[in-house]
Amino acid sequence: MVKRLMSTLIMTTASMWALTGCDNSAETTEQTSQPAVTTAETSTPAVHTVDWSLVASDEKPADPTNYKYPFAIDSQNVRDYAEYFDVDLATAQHNLTISMASNEALSKALDQLSETYVSHELTDGNEMTLVIHTTPDVAASRYDYVLSDDFAKGLVLPIVIVPDGKKGEVEVHGEIEE
Repeated sequence: MVKRLMSTLIMTTASMWALTGCDNSAETTEQTSQPAVTTAETSTPAVHTVDWSLVASDEKPADPTNYKYPFAIDSQNVRDYAEYFDVDLATAQHNLTISMASNEALSKALDQLSETYVSHELTDGNEMTLVIHTTPDVAASRYDYVLSDDFAKGLVLPIVIVPDGKKGEVEVHGEIEE
């Protein structure tokens, strides 16, 4: 029993070392990105920018009017969305598909934003947009991300970086109120 316990402890420790020792890119980046000399009186906060070339999917944009959506335009989900957000059926069909695939774009943007990320939201309406709220030290920017996952391949999701430091506000629609 003791031999089995010791073996398990050794394997667990070795696994932890492997997991924590493999990726030191955060430490390396932090060390190389600091300026050699700064003074408190003349220095300004560094502005982080998103490198959209690292986010890009290399997928070509599809024509949304001829797109084969995974939701039928007359399906109950599409009709409910259209009614709830007061949009036409084609927009509802498009937005449902984009919203289901939006995590692809969000995860790529978050790879660069890390600790500057505050919150995000998807706007509903005629043009769905992924709005990412960050700390004020991130440069505001906009990018049209082309989804590459088979579910929404080629559809475009606009991404907007808003450095306002605000948490997204969730609207209560009457179902759950506190």
